[in-house]
Amino acid sequence: MADALKDKIADVFDEPACGHNVNKSEQQRKKGCAKPLTPGAAAGGCAFDGAKIVLQPIVDVAHLVHAPLACEGNGWDNRGAASSGSERYRTGFTTDMTELDIVMGYGEKKLFRAIREVIEAEDPPAVFVYSTCVPALIGDDIDAVCKAASDTFGTPCIPVNAPGYVGSKNLGNKLAGEAMLDHVIGTVEPEVTTPYDINIVGDYNLSGELWQVKPLLDRLGIRILGSLSADARYRQVAMMHRAKVTMMVCSKALINVARKLDERYGIPFFEGSFYGISDTSESLRQMCRILVEQGAAAELLDRCEALIAEEEASIWAELEPFRPRVAGRKVLLYTGGHKSWSVVAALQELGMEVIGTSVRKATEEDKGRVVDIMGDDKHMFDNMAPKDMYRLLKDAGADVLMSGGRSQFVALKAKMPWVDVNQEKHEPYAGYMGMVDLLRAIDRAVNNPMWDELRAPAPWDEPLTEGRVLPAHSGACPVTGVSAGMGRPVSLVPPLPPAEVIASAAPDVSGFPSSDTDFEDC
Repeated sequence: MADALKDKIADVFDEPACGHNVNKSEQQRKKGCAKPLTPGAAAGGCAFDGAKIVLQPIVDVAHLVHAPLACEGNGWDNRGAASSGSERYRTGFTTDMTELDIVMGYGEKKLFRAIREVIEAEDPPAVFVYSTCVPALIGDDIDAVCKAASDTFGTPCIPVNAPGYVGSKNLGNKLAGEAMLDHVIGTVEPEVTTPYDINIVGDYNLSGELWQVKPLLDRLGIRILGSLSADARYRQVAMMHRAKVTMMVCSKALINVARKLDERYGIPFFEGSFYGISDTSESLRQMCRILVEQGAAAELLDRCEALIAEEEASIWAELEPFRPRVAGRKVLLYTGGHKSWSVVAALQELGMEVIGTSVRKATEEDKGRVVDIMGDDKHMFDNMAPKDMYRLLKDAGADVLMSGGRSQFVALKAKMPWVDVNQEKHEPYAGYMGMVDLLRAIDRAVNNPMWDELRAPAPWDEPLTEGRVLPAHSGACPVTGVSAGMGRPVSLVPPLPPAEVIASAAPDVSGFPSSDTDFEDC
């Protein structure tokens, strides 16, 4: 591993804005945030995967992965981040390193040619170049190649040093943020600034969730000047240093970016969520309060309260017909990050009972919020094996499982509905409007009549009773033309013999009534 990358990782591990990190010893801090891996268990995403998750939603940039083909194949388009403009981020670019490139040392030359081809074909505002395990291990200097390409072609080429072997996905998130701090943020000045300019960090606009919040900000006159990521453009990232406040959405994945924006440019930050009615309102209040402290007009607070009152009254009226259909239902929430507490609050607002929530990838602050919301930590758990999840669903009498796609099969085995709340989902659940979408999704799942049919005994498992009689045959056999004749009803259960016969021997079924015509030969 290059010394520069080692120093960068050490700097990322020493995060003073993280309360949990501050309480660690020096030796513990050097180990970072990743937990020891369990042999034979899936380790989750690597550092490259984390970097790609953070930066790929910058939609107008060309994302070039310096690696064998499989790395880009695995990491491409791994979240449903939506764009309101350019679709360039949907195209995967890779150097497709081969064994010959590795053995002969052609990696850097091939990377330079790939950058030239991408710029000539796409004319992007910038090219992000991702280092992966193979080029990092053989010593390809992507920083030098990117600098040479930037000087030659006049297009910013940004090195993202996050090879997979250096650590977890969370570390990759932070290394991607460091790349933006080192090479992008502060390189472009906005044409005009206002006291109402904000940054949004760590929101990925999954299924267009940001678009359900942006109209609220527009009504308050608040402008999203900088964005990382959330339907972002390269210029938005480059202008983040001129905002007045930063809202950090996704747990602590990019807290290093928020902290350094505060230290370098005096931009305060707060952590908020747009899941749930009360959390959306609280995030708007906190955002407006800090903007006023930073120089915005004081009347912004009054307008914020008026907007919140109007939106909450409207959304509760819209939710009222649906709430009785889900009230009292028990839900197991298996997700991670800030959703571990923000979705809990949203579900409780709907009158549902949360029997458990996972705190995977959640910080100590996230866990504290779960305790505040649920009253204790008895219903919190980290990773859960499928058999344990199945047992919890059954023992607690859950009505629905809300999780990512990998857990849906546990719900199907338990014969209960499942609602997707992870990045693969196809419906947006953010903001006030998102609560309606979430409630409708839960309603569709738990009140689908198919679940009663699925859980009911199969018809062939039910005991036959005397009253079940088929109607008499009528018409003629379609093959032979033989008429049914004098048809009689056919009982599915033969007449029961006298009790003494039952006691002494097997029942006599010789008197089983039948029709005059046997259609089995047809």
